Amino acid sequence: MRCGRVFFGRDGVTGYPIDKIYEEVGFIAYYFHWPHDEIMSMEHRERRKWCEEISRINRNLNEEGKKQPDNPFDVFR
Repeated sequence: MRCGRVFFGRDGVTGYPIDKIYEEVGFIAYYFHWPHDEIMSMEHRERRKWCEEISRINRNLNEEGKKQPDNPFDVFR
């Protein structure tokens, strides 16, 4: 590791900013409560995929929360 970037060999991640790794790990750990070691052992692409999936879930939940019932009294059912 040099200058805040991660350098792996051959087909691994090269020059990926370390602050982005912390961001991804924190994001996944916060939402899924997975342990640090498990998240860190993931391939970069898998970790990014889980971040995208969590974001998609949050977008869907936010959109559902914005929907208003057609009949205002439906909220009391």
